Order: sequence, then structure tokens, then C-alpha cells
Amino acid sequence: MKFKVIISYDKEYEGYVVDVLELIGCMSQGKTLDEALINIKDAIRGWIKVETGRGRFNPEMYDQEAEIFLGEVLV
Repeated sequence: MKFKVIISYDKEYEGYVVDVLELIGCMSQGKTLDEALINIKDAIRGWIKVETGRGRFNPEMYDQEAEIFLGEVLV
């Protein structure tokens, strides 16, 4: 499964925060970009496991063709 993520740098945390908009409440962080991406993969796996167990998410019904992306660029 593929998920689009929003990655932002948090000055107060001094690291990156990653949010998966398609999976409500699924987010993670890391001091480096690589660490944040590793952590969000673990968070996604955990989110899917919990929500599937509760009957609120069915991986087989997930539409992988959906193209929704929200974001912003700071220049």
C-alpha cells in the first residue's frame, strides 16, 4: 500500500513531524528525515493492525488508485 505523507520541520522539537492524512491520527516524528520516515512506516503498520483488528479498516478494500495530496511549500 502507498500513502502520501506530509513532512514538516518543527523548530521547537528540532526534528521532522510526519502526518498521514488518509489514516486519521497516524503520525510520527524523528530528529532526521531518514529517522522520521522509518518511524512513520512503523506507525502506519501499527495503525493498520489496530484499526483492522477493530474492524474499522480493511486493507483489501483500500483504493490504491486514489490521488489526494494536500501540502504547502514555504519559500
